[in-house]
Amino acid sequence: MKFVLSRGVCAALFSLFAVSTHGSAQTTTPPAPSSTQSPAHPRGKVVFSRSTDENGNTTTTASPETHPKAQAAGAVSAQDADRQAVTFTALDMDVHLRPVEHRMAARVLMTIRNDGKGALSHVPLQISSSLNWERILANGKDALFQVAVVNSDADHTGRLREATISLAAPLAPGATLSIDATYSGAIEKSAQRLLAIGTPDDVALHSDWDEIGSGFTGIRGFGNVVWYPVASVPVMLGDGAKLFDEMGEHKLREAGAQFRMHLAVEFPHGQAPNVAIINGHPVALTVMDQGSEEVAGVAVAQTEATTLGFEAPSLFVAERNSHSGQNLTEWVTSDNAVNAQLWSEAADRVTPFLQGWLGQRPRAQLTLLDLPDRADAPFETGALLATNLRDAPPDQIDGIMAHALTHAWMQSPRAWLGEGVAHFMGTLWIEKQQGRDKALTALAAGRDALTIAEPPSPAAGPGQPLAQSISPVYYRTKAAYVFWMLRDLVGDAALSAALRAYDPAKELADDHHFENLVEQAGTRHDLRWFFADWVDADKGLPDLTVDSVFPTSQGPNTLVAVSISNSGYASAEVPITLRTSDNSVTRRVRVQARQKATERLVIPGRPMEVRVNDGTVPETEASEHVTNIDLTVGGSRP
Repeated sequence: MKFVLSRGVCAALFSLFAVSTHGSAQTTTPPAPSSTQSPAHPRGKVVFSRSTDENGNTTTTASPETHPKAQAAGAVSAQDADRQAVTFTALDMDVHLRPVEHRMAARVLMTIRNDGKGALSHVPLQISSSLNWERILANGKDALFQVAVVNSDADHTGRLREATISLAAPLAPGATLSIDATYSGAIEKSAQRLLAIGTPDDVALHSDWDEIGSGFTGIRGFGNVVWYPVASVPVMLGDGAKLFDEMGEHKLREAGAQFRMHLAVEFPHGQAPNVAIINGHPVALTVMDQGSEEVAGVAVAQTEATTLGFEAPSLFVAERNSHSGQNLTEWVTSDNAVNAQLWSEAADRVTPFLQGWLGQRPRAQLTLLDLPDRADAPFETGALLATNLRDAPPDQIDGIMAHALTHAWMQSPRAWLGEGVAHFMGTLWIEKQQGRDKALTALAAGRDALTIAEPPSPAAGPGQPLAQSISPVYYRTKAAYVFWMLRDLVGDAALSAALRAYDPAKELADDHHFENLVEQAGTRHDLRWFFADWVDADKGLPDLTVDSVFPTSQGPNTLVAVSISNSGYASAEVPITLRTSDNSVTRRVRVQARQKATERLVIPGRPMEVRVNDGTVPETEASEHVTNIDLTVGGSRP
C-alpha cells in the first residue's frame, strides 16, 4: 500500500500508516529506542554518529555497521555552519495521529532560506530519533540524502535523526528552497536525556512527559520533542546554558515563519478527543466518523496560515471537560472538575487588576489545559498554560493567573515584551497584595543569574540585546527590571497607556514601536538613552558606588551632597532617598556610564541615612546602597 498524505480524510485514514516492513535502517551505538520503526521508503542509511565533547567540539564517526563502499560513495556529514545557515520561512504540515499506537505520520511542505555567508551544497534536516525519514523532494524532485543519528538533548530521547540532503545545485546566500518531506514513527514518553545526567526516574518522567497517547497527546516542540523538521547545532544538557540558548536561538530564527497545519486523529469508538491546541491556539476539532468496535473513528482540525512568534510549534490533543470563566477556558480531566472553579475564581480576582494596566479586553482567551499527572511540569506558550489544575492556596493560584492572563492580553511576537510584561505584572500583583518590599524581593530572585550572564564590558562579548534576546534570564528577568525602571521614569499612567496602545502587528514592522508609545504617553519624550542602553544593545549592568556624602546644617534644614560614580557601561537613573527619623525626600539622578554625578538634597531636621537605588535598577553588585549620616563628625559613614 502506498504511503500518501492528503487533505482528504478518507484517504489519510487508511493510507498514512501503511509502512513497509522490509529494509531496516542501520543505527549507531547505542541502539535506537525500541519505539523507532523502519522507514517505509528508506533512501539513506545511518552512516554517521555525531556528538559534542566536553570542550564544545563536535566529532563525527562512521557506524560500524556501514558498508565501506557506502562511505566511499560520497557519504556526507552536516556541519554546524550548514545547520546555522538554514532558516525556515514556511511550514505547511499534514499530520496524522494514531494515539493507540503512539504513532504519527507527517508530510511537511517547507520553505527554507540560506542565511549563511556561503552557498549550501547540503541541507540538514532533523527530527526526533524515534521518527524516520521516508521521502524528501527538493524543488519537486526526489532528493538524495544520507541519514545520521546525532546526539543532542534538544529532543527527549537525547538524539536526533538528521537527513543531509545533497542539492543538485548549490543554494546561494539569501536564496530559498522548497522541500517536501514525509516521515513517521512513534513518540512515547522518554526521559533518556535526563536519566543520562542522573535525574531521578520520577522527576525525569514528570519533566519529559511528551507523548502521543490515548486520551492525551502533548508534544511541545524543539527542546522537548522534535516532531517537526528543524536545523540545529547539537547541544547537551549539563553543558552550561547551551541547550537553553539553542532553544532560544531556534525560536528567534523561526519567528516570522508562516505556519499552517491540517490534523487528523484516529480514536477508539466512543473515545473521541474534544480539544486540539496548535501552537498555543485552540482550533475546532470536528469528528468526521465515530467509527465502530472494529474501525477507528477520525477527527480533523486545521489552522489557517499564521505567523510564528517567539515560540516552538506545539501540539495538544485531549479528551477533557470544558469550563468557561472570565477571559479563559479550562479543559480539565473528569476527576479534577471540582478544581476548575478555584482557577476560574482566581481569574475573576486578577482580571480587574490587569484591566487597570492593560485594557478592558484581552486579545485572546487564556486556555488552561489539565495535564494528566499532578506532578507534571507546567508548560506555557502564548495564551496556553498546560498544568495540573490542582488544589492550591488562592494566593498561589492568583499569582499564576496574573502571569498567564497577561499573555492573553499582550500576544507579543517579541519575547522581552511578551514574557517580560507577564513577569512584570506578576511582581506588580505581589506588590498589590503584599507590598513593594515583597515585590522587589521577588524581582531580585533572578538578579544573581543575570549578573553572571551579563558580559563585564562590551569588549568582553556582545551579550544579548533585549530586543533579540534568546535566554530567559534576559527576556524574563532583565525585561521585568526594564519595566520597573520605565515605571519610575514615566509613571504608572504613561506606562499603562503605552501597554494599552501596544499593537503586536506594528511591532513586527517597527522595532521602536513600544518606545514611541512610551514617549508619546508621558512627559518624558526622549528615552533614547534608556532604550539604547537597556533594550537595543546589551551594555551589561551599571555598577554604582556612593563616593561621598557631605551634610551641611542650614538652620532647621540640612543640605546633603551625594556623589555617585558608575563604573559600568550602562547608564542608569536611580532614586536617592534622604531620611530623618520622621521624614524623607527622594530625587532621581541619572548616572551616565563610566561617569560620576552629584545630587544635592535639602531636608528639614537631622538626616540619619541616604539610600541610593532601591532595588529597581539591577547592578553587578548590590542594587541598594545605604550610607549612615553622622552629623556629630560632619560627615558620613557607610
